[in-house]
Amino acid sequence: MSFSSTGRLTELERPAVGTTVGGRVGGRGVLEGAFSLLEAVERAGEAGLTRLAADSGLPKATAHRLLSQLVELGAVERCRDRYRMGSRIFRLGRRWQPHPALLGAARAPVRHFADTTGATVGLCVLREGRTMVVAGVGGQAGEVAPQRPGAMYPWSTAAGKVLVAGARPGLPLGPLPSTWARTAAAIRDKGIAFDHEEIVPGVFCAAVPLFGADEAVVASVCAVTASAGQLTRLAEPLAQAGQSISTGLRGR
Repeated sequence: MSFSSTGRLTELERPAVGTTVGGRVGGRGVLEGAFSLLEAVERAGEAGLTRLAADSGLPKATAHRLLSQLVELGAVERCRDRYRMGSRIFRLGRRWQPHPALLGAARAPVRHFADTTGATVGLCVLREGRTMVVAGVGGQAGEVAPQRPGAMYPWSTAAGKVLVAGARPGLPLGPLPSTWARTAAAIRDKGIAFDHEEIVPGVFCAAVPLFGADEAVVASVCAVTASAGQLTRLAEPLAQAGQSISTGLRGR
């Protein structure tokens, strides 16, 4: 198993994008413009200036200037007239994790669970109103629902439901289903959430919360399978894996 780490909440109101005024790019700081470009590069994989400027909402001249600076810093690489993510971003991103002990505490329990069940496994957190995979192990459903670091899914995955159910009030997720309060209470009571093809057809998922030293929900661990019948079988070993990881996070 290989663990690696690499994180968009429902879009909040932002100033309009336009020309550079008073040292700011369209009402946004230069740094925000640069990160908008990095996000555009990440989404595209590789693209030219015209597309990246349009995708980031920046004037073409501004995008060209910022991309040139990002290339000099190693954050972006230029291949002829196209741009892609640079090695410096990859190197820096690998050091990120939502809790300093998460990957270390999860490594052995996740490996054991994946080896004994054959399920695809993911460690997830909430970022930008969606479920973001921090680390994962491939399995039966790995091709249709990959748990690769940085992959983003709707918050309503099983892994996201667990996180939202245990999150602080006021998390900016947009309108929640009218039945969510009842659903969240049931998830907290049972300690597990399920997804029956709600996100990806043919994919079923179960997830449990991971708790830190202060009993706050730090992340979730999910098991993904292509068979609804396997969810019941996976629930107990998944809960055991979650308890083991939480024990490691608490330092005992």
